Amino acid sequence: QVQLVESGGGLVQAGGSLRLSCAASGSIFTLNTMGWYRQAPGNEREALATITSGGSTNYADSVKGRFTISRDNAKTTMYLQMNSLKPEDTAVYYCHGVSWSKMNYWGQGTQVTVSS
Repeated sequence: QVQLVESGGGLVQAGGSLRLSCAASGSIFTLNTMGWYRQAPGNEREALATITSGGSTNYADSVKGRFTISRDNAKTTMYLQMNSLKPEDTAVYYCHGVSWSKMNYWGQGTQVTVSS
């Protein structure tokens, strides 16, 4: 089992920055790919960025060039650096992990609100 806990959300003005963290515990050695998703009211959950155990990254077009996903060397914490935030980035942001055996894990979510 893996537990994921997000932190770092909050209220920021448009154009500002936030850094989200996702602390992983438990059987973290089983994790392959990790990523960040978000869900705004009335919208489906949207994949934003992923990072593999080998460090390869991928981004959604909506955040490419503004958001950066990273992972510490021990792979216990994943980050999402968010720059040039826009009001449309307002959502609940979720940490996600997939194990080598295709088990899916989700954090509880952290609210990000961008004011105009």
